[in-house]
Amino acid sequence: MSEQPEAFYLPTGEDVYEPTSATESPWDSDAQHGGPPTALLAHAIDATVAPGMRMARISVDFLAPIPRRTARVEVTSLRPGRQVRLTEAHLIVDGRAAVTARAWHIATGPTPPVRTESVPPPPLPPAPTEEYDFHGLTDWGYGQAIEWRFTGGQDTRGAAQVWTRVRIPLIAGRKLNGLARALIVADSANGVSATLPFHEWLSIPPTMTTTLLRHPEGDWVYLDARTHLADDGLGLTDATLSDPDGRLGDVAQPLLIRQRTT
Repeated sequence: MSEQPEAFYLPTGEDVYEPTSATESPWDSDAQHGGPPTALLAHAIDATVAPGMRMARISVDFLAPIPRRTARVEVTSLRPGRQVRLTEAHLIVDGRAAVTARAWHIATGPTPPVRTESVPPPPLPPAPTEEYDFHGLTDWGYGQAIEWRFTGGQDTRGAAQVWTRVRIPLIAGRKLNGLARALIVADSANGVSATLPFHEWLSIPPTMTTTLLRHPEGDWVYLDARTHLADDGLGLTDATLSDPDGRLGDVAQPLLIRQRTT
């Protein structure tokens, strides 16, 4: 494994960030994987919300391939409130929005009188998955910035289950929190559960929605992902996020499925 950069993003000004090699997409080395920008926009949105509210859902639209160049973040409050709040953020690259996110926060409150049973995922394997081979790729920035420990599906196409640990901070100089850990890996769901050969087929999510029951505790987030294909070039990935204590939330990604032309 090559040496890790300091973080996914280096702050270079007020709300301005330089992406490092850790954001590199497996689809295009000049583009960013969707996970780090999602977490960056969530971080910016979270910073505008009062304590006592927790992000419960974030929907992210990838408006174009995300260039691995300097980006600016803009945040706008769409629906202020003390109990629920809706906020929008944009990742601006070269003067244009490359990613847009909308997030709902919900105020926390008293513990309900009924508690939902939560089933923990399989135990963390004792050793990391050596040189995680993502459809033949082993040396790409985002893939190396995550530690992968598979409990199923590593050697086959289709459904996959994997423990993940983000190795570096989201932003240089800032401690990585649980929300960022979950969102950095959520957009990997369609990749780890791809059902078609990577070098022959594109499987591209133009949008992703992550709904969270709670934010993870500790370093590890578990991803249980499945991809389903329709007969007309569309697909759908759904995934469950967990930590060692049980379920965290759900991920949904509609997919563009196309055979590569070159």
